[in-house]
Amino acid sequence: MKLQLIRNATLKLDYAGRTVLIDPYFAPKHSQPSFAGRSPNPLVELPVSIDKILDGVELVIVSHLHEDHFDEVAMEHVPKRMPIICQPGDEAEIRGAGFTEVSPLTDMATWEGLTLTRREGSHGLGPVLEEMGSVMGFSLEAAGEPSIYWAGDTVLYPPIADVIRATSPDILITHSCGALWNGDLIVMNAEETIAVCEIAASSLVIATHMEALDHATIGREDLRRAAEARGIPASRLLIPADGEVLVLTRSATH
Repeated sequence: MKLQLIRNATLKLDYAGRTVLIDPYFAPKHSQPSFAGRSPNPLVELPVSIDKILDGVELVIVSHLHEDHFDEVAMEHVPKRMPIICQPGDEAEIRGAGFTEVSPLTDMATWEGLTLTRREGSHGLGPVLEEMGSVMGFSLEAAGEPSIYWAGDTVLYPPIADVIRATSPDILITHSCGALWNGDLIVMNAEETIAVCEIAASSLVIATHMEALDHATIGREDLRRAAEARGIPASRLLIPADGEVLVLTRSATH
């Protein structure tokens, strides 16, 4: 399989002969409002053109409708007949944007040889959830491919650890920028990402959603230094650059 980090949470997967795009966020640099008062968002441009990102894509997965996960630019460019899988409750808004092939992932679904299983997430803890709303993660499996657990916009809380222990994914993808909303943590920070590595002792962890938004509190080098200080080697925690392509096999993840 090939995994390309585009920017922020946007990933392009070549998996079991299919090409999947996750959480497309195509806004030009500094074209959207600040989240934290430090800079307009996103902080960086896309590393490749929108046409190149969409080339070959057969399925789009949208975890939730925050603007840094499915923005107006992406809605304009993703073909309206593209199959889209979303969390329950978001399908009406996506259909309202003109998309015709929208399926909520209520539990488990199969698509062209891929099996997707919805996973819970918590976009922060406590009162901040009223502003953040619901999100989902998912597990992805196919014959002959590494199993993937994409945790999504979530902090580390017991259901995440439970999924890791129950499924032992080959690859575990985290959002690790330590973003804050009015002082509350809304995605994993360095400490929580390291804890995931320790819980998922047999998994290759890939940290994404970094250095793209102004409410982040840690960058790639911060996470790398913190992980190394805790004995987590670079071979177990990958922190790809925007645009970087990772080529992974089941054997290479162990």
